[in-house]
Amino acid sequence: MDHVAIDDLDDWMGPADVKRPIGQALGTDHMGLRYYELAPGESTAFGYHAHESQEEVFYVLDGALAFETEEGEVTVGAGEAVHFASGEFQRSLNPGEDRTRLLAIGAPADPGELTLLRHCRDCGERTDQTIEAVDDGDALVTLCANCSGETGRFE
Repeated sequence: MDHVAIDDLDDWMGPADVKRPIGQALGTDHMGLRYYELAPGESTAFGYHAHESQEEVFYVLDGALAFETEEGEVTVGAGEAVHFASGEFQRSLNPGEDRTRLLAIGAPADPGELTLLRHCRDCGERTDQTIEAVDDGDALVTLCANCSGETGRFE
């Protein structure tokens, strides 16, 4: 058995104010488990995306989470959960004025290939993206795969 206190875990850099790798800290082999806290307007993801081989479940503890999906927008409130199959596109956003707290569960633990789409001002459309560390690892940026333009910065 392994045991961790979520507040003792370091935050991962990214689009969420707080992202803590519970599954990694517990040494889970077959699933990923992450804890998030999102300020208003923040997301759990770098953009509209799909995981090649990982399904995801999001359980909202407090607040709400709005998802952009292929079928339209879906809002999940406190005490509710949503499931996305492998290969299904989605992007989350805290639509409220208060913080949202949630758990994200992914299986298998390795999500496989990530398809990430963001709007590129230079190309004028939503394009494939890559994520790279910059500033000696102090920030992450999303870059357009077509023109290498920076489409997002996360510290």
